[in-house]
Amino acid sequence: MINRDAYMSILREFKDKNVIKIVTGIRRCGKSSLLKLFAEQLLSEGIPAGNIVLMNFESIRYAHIKNHLLLYQEIKSQIAPKGKTYVILDEIQMIPGWEKAINSCQVDFDIDIYMTGSNAYLLSSELSTLISGRFVEIRMLPLSFKEFLVFNQFDPSISSDEKFQTYLRFGGMPAVAEYGFNEPRIFDMLEGVYATVILKDILARTTIYDQPTLQKIVLYLADNIGNVLASEGSIDEGKHRRSPAGRTVESYMLSLQNAYIFYGIRRYDIKGKAYLKVHGKYYIVDTGIRNMLLGYRDVDRGHILENVIYFELLRRGYRLSIGKVGDREVDFVAEKPEGRIYVQVAESILSEDVRERELAPLRAIDDNYPKMILTLDRSFVTSYAGIQVMNIIDFLLS
Repeated sequence: MINRDAYMSILREFKDKNVIKIVTGIRRCGKSSLLKLFAEQLLSEGIPAGNIVLMNFESIRYAHIKNHLLLYQEIKSQIAPKGKTYVILDEIQMIPGWEKAINSCQVDFDIDIYMTGSNAYLLSSELSTLISGRFVEIRMLPLSFKEFLVFNQFDPSISSDEKFQTYLRFGGMPAVAEYGFNEPRIFDMLEGVYATVILKDILARTTIYDQPTLQKIVLYLADNIGNVLASEGSIDEGKHRRSPAGRTVESYMLSLQNAYIFYGIRRYDIKGKAYLKVHGKYYIVDTGIRNMLLGYRDVDRGHILENVIYFELLRRGYRLSIGKVGDREVDFVAEKPEGRIYVQVAESILSEDVRERELAPLRAIDDNYPKMILTLDRSFVTSYAGIQVMNIIDFLLS
């Protein structure tokens, strides 16, 4: 197992703090490995093995724990007689009412709790009510391009551009490294991840029972990453599609977001300083899953690049929205407490027409926050009237 420092540093930061640490994210993105590595680190720091409790609720070993009362008793039975007990619970959403047991354990015992989950149900209103202000969510994503280079072995003759094309094709699931870039085997693995998400994190946890409609919505969203959707009800309005009820489509899309397979983004009127209720976008958590579903097509390159940058900005701690400036659009308004940046993503701006199209919305913004265009071009021109131009690969590795 390879350590993912960005997430491990957050766990270390909150170690022994009186908050429940909840690591969320799509299945197979590395949550379980992260907490196993954390348990190993605790041992290396001198924490006795008897003070570390590690349970994975997808294992048949814990099949007898069918409710919160049995969960409470199991944790209680493993509390160390001396010192703090570190309790690590993997895929906790498998246990009905788990939040009641965790709330009681935190009150009753000297413990430090870490959990993982693959569905946003973990952060439901009931949980928020029970442990309000006493949990921190650590949102885990598949590998960044920089992490991808650490996890996978390349021949020294392979260029950065070629490595990046491999990343775009196969995505950032850590398990990709096990298959030596064998496309059929990788896509088999990704299909298994996708099927598990659909079956365990959506169909088994919601009232959705129409799997063909759910699959149709998945394919539509995957085929339209980075495209503005006029409304959720527009998903099936294509030439050969029939539209289900708008509310049904909306509930399906919410379930896909709750399973961390799609992420939505709202539009923000930069001059009016207000969020808009319509015309949002969706991005898929892993380009490998998208390519497994649809096939890899060069014509989609611009939207795939936008998808990659969206998740990179999330990893760097930005809150994101689409910028609206009159009738123009900025791909990302990326905000942190200390400020914001405006980001355009384009495969190339060597063409004057394309360059002017990408620069125009940034020029229309009259504040002094940094503005940049990310592109695959490599050029000696690094700015246009203060608007920075940067190669996407260089940005991802910076």
